Amino acid sequence: MDSLIAAAARALAVGDVLGALNYVALREDPPALALRGIAMARLGDLARARTLLQGAARGFGPREAVARARCVVAEAEIALVSRDLGRPAKALDAARATLESHGDKLNAAHAGHLQARRLLLIGRLREAEQTLAGLDPAPLPAASKAAHALVVAGLAVRRLQAKLARAALADAGRAARQAGIAALVAEVESASLVLDAPAARLISRGQERALLVEEVQTLLASGTFVVDAFRYAVRRAGTSVSLAGRPVLFVLARALAQAWPGDVPRDALVARAFRAKQADESYRARLRVEMGRLRTLLRPLAGVKATTHGFMLDPRESEEVVVLARPIEDEHGEVLAFLADGESWSSSALALALSTSQRSVQRALESLAAAGKVQWLGQGRSRRWMTPPPVSAFTTALLLPGFDPG
Repeated sequence: MDSLIAAAARALAVGDVLGALNYVALREDPPALALRGIAMARLGDLARARTLLQGAARGFGPREAVARARCVVAEAEIALVSRDLGRPAKALDAARATLESHGDKLNAAHAGHLQARRLLLIGRLREAEQTLAGLDPAPLPAASKAAHALVVAGLAVRRLQAKLARAALADAGRAARQAGIAALVAEVESASLVLDAPAARLISRGQERALLVEEVQTLLASGTFVVDAFRYAVRRAGTSVSLAGRPVLFVLARALAQAWPGDVPRDALVARAFRAKQADESYRARLRVEMGRLRTLLRPLAGVKATTHGFMLDPRESEEVVVLARPIEDEHGEVLAFLADGESWSSSALALALSTSQRSVQRALESLAAAGKVQWLGQGRSRRWMTPPPVSAFTTALLLPGFDPG
């Protein structure tokens, strides 16, 4: 490694992007291309950065496997930042294995953190935890320790472990300040806002209020009868009844919970569950069938009683019935939840994260764009979607795939 390449690498390590470019801006050899690519990524020109890194990878010879693997890792980081989540993970896996076999523990750990962050974004929490478990942050430099702590915090928020998330974010903040990289400090500060933003709405006895992550955690651990509108389930303490595959039953359960301790008229239930304008005898018969199914499923937690006018909940061993609802229940709310992180997403990445078809996501984005709730940049396959500023002030943790209250 010549002196200019070494100086550029040191400048990048401390966040001096322009200083690094001054050393290698006019060079076209593979190491210089790689450093220029990383520098351009730091400046936000991701397309140019990817082109430079791909050129560098092609330029390294067969004996320079480590350098080529580092380029693959850097390109994978660009893909993560640009939410290009559909890229095959095999290339990053192979690059990480190459780096580990050649003793480059630092860059191998960085590749592992990228793998964990991608898995976290698409809701594969168990795999993210397994990846993170194989990484020891102790010998890593401060910047890598901050990245490790950020992934730990992200997993803790998804698991509704608020205390662990706050501790991890505090560790990330200390490591980021020690590293002296302003962008990393800003990323940690942005992540910390999640715990102080509304995560859900609590609806009870005709009233509603916003809840923080800690409050949601406390609620689900209590003996309160909760109709969970995030994962379409009914919960109390450690018992849960899933209604995710039974949308009509969930609508009925939520209607009864919101009306508790009163009842809900049959006509109102028919209108909400079946979207019928008029409750004729056939709809009333169907309502009785569905209520029988709901009564059977909820038997461990509550009864469903018929009243003179309709139906009502009769919770067992619970003094309160509440609905845990999304902060914003607009149409296409899950798409908005992803875009609320302030990053630009492709429709393919959103489809992967939401486990749905890309065409469904595109229709949702077009509808949101027509309503002025999202905007797009670029054309064709490079088009990216984001929310116009200011970004919605609510945490998306509970809206994303993989939410698990434990």
